[in-house]
Amino acid sequence: MKKIELEIVALSHSITQTHSYAVVLGELNGLRRLPIVIGGFEAQAIAVALERMQPSRPLTHDLMKNMLNIFDVELREVVIYKLEEGIFFSKLVCLHNDEVIEIDSRTSDALALAVRFNCPVYTYENILEAAGLYMDESGKPEKGAAGSTLPAAEKTPATVTTSAGNDDLKALSLEDLNKLLQQVLDQEDYMRAIAIRDEINSRKTK
Repeated sequence: MKKIELEIVALSHSITQTHSYAVVLGELNGLRRLPIVIGGFEAQAIAVALERMQPSRPLTHDLMKNMLNIFDVELREVVIYKLEEGIFFSKLVCLHNDEVIEIDSRTSDALALAVRFNCPVYTYENILEAAGLYMDESGKPEKGAAGSTLPAAEKTPATVTTSAGNDDLKALSLEDLNKLLQQVLDQEDYMRAIAIRDEINSRKTK
């Protein structure tokens, strides 16, 4: 069965499940989107890698990457190979001593590693047909096989959005924002750190 390459196009709060996030995968050179609900911890892990932030200590997925590198295991690709009762199943396709090794993985963990290794992510036609959303030529969502539409926060390519209280951030001075940024970094709250950093950058460009 032919594999279809995907890329992460958005990461946002899930509009369907409280305290969850949605990572949105887009069909490479195509119009279909595959939203997958993930937990907050995994969303942070993906966001940190996408934003190229440098934690003071390695996060869990950074540790996994370091271990694979030390033992000379190369992550070649991630494959989302099955959808069962709303759950996506994935595997890590690795290479070690010229031997291909497949490791079962949660999709959220697989994506967090894929971003760190900069390796391709694939799925199959039947999964895109069952759970994908269709975008028209103008980028507007249409109803797909899943019978839902893409939330506005998930449309922008390579965008990370959070509910970090952007309105409250706008009321803070630049000095207060920098202090708050340091505090949340110390707490390893990277999703909120991204929102604060973006607000600081927007002030600097004005």
